[in-house]
Amino acid sequence: METVRPLLFPNQQLSSLKLDCGRLGNSAIDILVRPSLREISLHNCRDFSGDLISEIGRKCKDLRLLCLGSVAEKVGRSISRCAFEDLLNGCAHLEVLALMFDLSLYLRPGDGRIFGLVSDKLTHLELGHISSRMMTQLLTSTEISGQDSSRVTSTVLQNVQQLRLSVDCITDAVVKAISKSLTSLIDLDIRDAPLEDPRQLSDLTDFGLHEINQNGKLKHLSLIRSQEFHPTYFRRVSDQGMLFLADKCLGMESICLGGFCRVTDAGFKTILHSCASLSKLSIYHGPKLTDLVFHDILATTLSLSHVSLRRCHLLTDHAIQKLASSLKLENLDLRGCRNLRDETLKAVSHLPKLKVLLLDGTDISDTGLSYLKEGVLDSLVSLSVRGCRNLTDKFMSTLFDGSSKLALRELDLSNLPNLTDAAIFALAKSGAPITKLQLRECRLIGDASVMALASTRVYEDECPGSSLCLLDLYDCGGITQLSFKWLKKPFFPRLKWLGITGSVNRDIVDALARRRSHLQVSCRGEELGNDGEDDWDSADIHQHIEAQEDELEQWILGDEGDVEMEDAEDESEED
Repeated sequence: METVRPLLFPNQQLSSLKLDCGRLGNSAIDILVRPSLREISLHNCRDFSGDLISEIGRKCKDLRLLCLGSVAEKVGRSISRCAFEDLLNGCAHLEVLALMFDLSLYLRPGDGRIFGLVSDKLTHLELGHISSRMMTQLLTSTEISGQDSSRVTSTVLQNVQQLRLSVDCITDAVVKAISKSLTSLIDLDIRDAPLEDPRQLSDLTDFGLHEINQNGKLKHLSLIRSQEFHPTYFRRVSDQGMLFLADKCLGMESICLGGFCRVTDAGFKTILHSCASLSKLSIYHGPKLTDLVFHDILATTLSLSHVSLRRCHLLTDHAIQKLASSLKLENLDLRGCRNLRDETLKAVSHLPKLKVLLLDGTDISDTGLSYLKEGVLDSLVSLSVRGCRNLTDKFMSTLFDGSSKLALRELDLSNLPNLTDAAIFALAKSGAPITKLQLRECRLIGDASVMALASTRVYEDECPGSSLCLLDLYDCGGITQLSFKWLKKPFFPRLKWLGITGSVNRDIVDALARRRSHLQVSCRGEELGNDGEDDWDSADIHQHIEAQEDELEQWILGDEGDVEMEDAEDESEED
């Protein structure tokens, strides 16, 4: 509140507000919600109740965009049905609506009809979680009770072009309702994570896929069944379903399919050879997908720029060699493809436009990564080798030998048992402007790495010092309280996320979080930097970097003035 009040309170012309509300609650509603706003994006609203939603509906009559994340997730907070009615009745001009929390906790299945109140100008709708039954009912109902029933038409959400949903279970009924009711739909993203194997009448089948894209306008499709809670798949979809889908999706530009355990090479190949405009292909956990799918990819007219083949365990180097014939590849995700080895990297190294390469859990070695030095490293922005257990310090010395200017900004080295401080020394010495570095679960990484990173000097803008915005050191075996001296100001001036093991000394961790108020410190091992919300651009939160006095010199002279951290350190030493 101390930060927000002086920024917002005197501003009566504010039209757009984007805020991380992790340290705010209901007491901030009057400051945040104002009639002049046309765009609102509030994330981490765990300590807000439904009053936030109601007030937005009552005051923000000219609102065009609304994104709310994690509302009322804190124990003791709740949202009433009336709050949703206030919102949808009051914001009659909404074009984009994203409610990124579990609506099924606050609405009964029959309450889905209140979405009939939504603005007829709405083109983008995203719901964090809703039951399939509720979604089906709101799309098939033609009547609604409410004060403004005159706004209800026979087709609910008829102008929506982009729909993103998380449901309890994807069924034929909900797919059919979406396809028949949303006649303007261009982008459909629907996913589930069932707690148990669905029954036949409550699952997606080949006939459900036959219903997709009845109007022929769909350009982007994502159907994913996650194994987050239970090892379940789309067991009732076969190659026949893929034939139905390919027949309806000839103009598709991106397709993402996850959890289709019965679909074989024949089914996936039909998609590749039918969708001539396809540029983005994602297949998650395809246990029957083999190299044969890509064997004759050169015979197609495809120009793929993004390919993701996560957890497709049967794929070998041969498949990637065929894929690499598409020189327009920019994003390649091969996480969990455990049979991929160094020949994959030799093929990938010749892709001139490659920006993102994710290799988690593959069987690559130091030699394989050295192939990247031959060309692709000049364009690569993000590299992940998490869990590639054959790797040692050698590949870091090769990639960061200082012989060329690197484009690399994001580097994930987590869970590499042979990685030591020497690898981080090579990175620091190269002066590479890395903004995101993940070292979690590297047992041989210790205080020396933190010191080296803190001492890095990057002069890409007016603020010299380490370029890191995110540093994940969770469960690094050699981190002690000495590292915390190097995590204080003025070191790491851009740092916004820090992952650390809280058991090192919780008092020191808490003191660091208080002293660096813009730094989000995580001690529980959660992944950093996304908060589960892909569109949340954390770079919009700026830190004020104090330049009035040389804190480094003060610290060296022993006059840091950081009383809280010194007290915590003293108590730790006494213990």
